Amino acid sequence: MEITVPMLIVLGYLLIMNVIGFVLMFVDKKRAQNNQWRIKEATLFLSAAIGGSIGSMLGMKVFRHKTKHWSFLIGMPAIFIIQVALAVGYFIYLR
Repeated sequence: MEITVPMLIVLGYLLIMNVIGFVLMFVDKKRAQNNQWRIKEATLFLSAAIGGSIGSMLGMKVFRHKTKHWSFLIGMPAIFIIQVALAVGYFIYLR
């Protein structure tokens, strides 16, 4: 399988989105510790849903953030599983 320009664009997009998801978890954790305005949970889920699920889950683990919230413990991996299933389905469809 040769690497094409569209593949590089998608990989670059996913890299950026995962960095954003990771950073959002860090920022929200710091704001929580300092009793400051927080990032909306919908924003955290949106960043995961549009491609940053791995970064968001990694941020949850590294910063021990949102680890007691069932919606995040179930929701983030569910988003990732759906994304993987869609990607696998897409590649199967292409063959």
